[in-house]
Amino acid sequence: MARKSPLHATRSDGVHSRETILNAAARLATVEGLEGMSLGRLADYIGMSKSGLYAHFGSKEELQLATVETATQIFWTDVIEPAASINDPIAHLEAIAENFLGHLERDVFPGGCFFVSAIAEFDTRPGPVLDAVVDAVGRWVGTLSELVREAQAKCAVNRDEDPEQLAWELDAFMLMGNLGWVTNRTPEPLDRARTAFRSRLALAQTDDLQAGARAQ
Repeated sequence: MARKSPLHATRSDGVHSRETILNAAARLATVEGLEGMSLGRLADYIGMSKSGLYAHFGSKEELQLATVETATQIFWTDVIEPAASINDPIAHLEAIAENFLGHLERDVFPGGCFFVSAIAEFDTRPGPVLDAVVDAVGRWVGTLSELVREAQAKCAVNRDEDPEQLAWELDAFMLMGNLGWVTNRTPEPLDRARTAFRSRLALAQTDDLQAGARAQ
C-alpha cells in the first residue's frame, strides 16, 4: 500500500470557525506534536492569519487544551458512541475494538491514535495538558473495564478475571495495532490486534459461552 501524505490542509480565505480550527489542530498535533504546534504553524496549515487565530485562543496552552477536548469528542463519536446501543457486553467490547481499528485505518488522525501521540509527548511534563490527556485515556480504559464488569454480572466473563487487568490487556493489543499501523500503514498489525483481542476475550469468557462459540 502506498504511503499517503500525512497532512492534507485545505487553504482558503475567509473566516474559519473554532470547530474547523480545532479539527485541523487535532490532525496536525498527531504528526508534529501539541508542543510543536505553534499558532503560527497552525495558521499556515489551515490558511488563515495568525492574528485571526489569536482571536480564538489567547495562549498556546489554551489552544492545546481545546485541541485535546476536540480530539476526545472526535474519538468518542467515532469509536464509542456507534456501539452504545449494543446490549450484549461481549459484542459491545468487540464492536468498540473494531471501531478503534477502523478509526486508525481511516486515518481520522494522520499520526494514529491522538492520545498515544499526546501521552508520549507530555508524560514527563506535568500540567493541565497532561491532566486532560490522562483523563481522556482513563475514560477510555474505564469504559473497557466497565463492560467487563457488565459481562461478569451477566455470567459472560469469568468472575476470577480482574476487570481492570483484562481492560489493560485488551487496550494493549489495540495500542500495538496502532504502533504497527503508524509505522507500516499495512493491514497486518490491525489484523493481529483484532485476533489477539478476540482470543484474549474468548479466554475470559465462561465455559458455557466458550462451548457455544466453538459449536457455531
